[in-house]
Amino acid sequence: MRLLLIEGSARAAKALRLGLAAEGFHTEWAPDGHSGLRRALRGDHDVIVLDIQLAGLDGREVCSGIRAAGRTTPILIFTARDAEHDITGGLESGADDYLVKSSSFPILLARLRALLRRGSRPSPTEWQLGDLRVDPVSMTAWRSGTEIELTAKEFSVLACLTRHAERVVPKPEIIQQIWEKGSARQANTLEAHISALRRKIDRPFQRASIVTVRGAGYKFVIGKHPSPTPAPPSSPPALP
Repeated sequence: MRLLLIEGSARAAKALRLGLAAEGFHTEWAPDGHSGLRRALRGDHDVIVLDIQLAGLDGREVCSGIRAAGRTTPILIFTARDAEHDITGGLESGADDYLVKSSSFPILLARLRALLRRGSRPSPTEWQLGDLRVDPVSMTAWRSGTEIELTAKEFSVLACLTRHAERVVPKPEIIQQIWEKGSARQANTLEAHISALRRKIDRPFQRASIVTVRGAGYKFVIGKHPSPTPAPPSSPPALP
């Protein structure tokens, strides 16, 4: 069973990993919010155990980011915080269960096994990534509430990238998914579709969501704004 542990304390993480390994869990550890979100979106885990008190992004932000990317992996928030607003906030951010760290290890195991029996949530019919909403059934996308006209192939490229948001998707993988007989010859066609998508879903909304990772592929980044254009250097004063 593959478990992602997002825990800010190295000491607590070590103890949990030892206990979980004895129960048959293969545990991957992320020590902060940013690395936890990246690993959750890149990996294929059966369950996620998530602390709230994390550096970078707190646990609720991580949980919201996982759900915004369309990931349905069961999430158990396991934290020292036991205030009512922490519990409700954690569950409202998309977690499936909430357990305070004063609970015993057998209770944690019982909660994890219950989540594993329940399995992942049903995949959403549409998904929201920041201000971009994607509906694969109607093959429609909206940004900031504005519907965007896309061709069937443009939408397929967008769906492929957003379904794997925050992960680099290699060009051959995109081509294989979208063109029935994918080949290297479609690489130029893919680049044309990427350019069209940037023109339609990014530039009118001052976004830079679709990032080229040289030598690797493309990545959809949630909420990315373009870098400001540096001001041109001022002209030297005219000599008298």
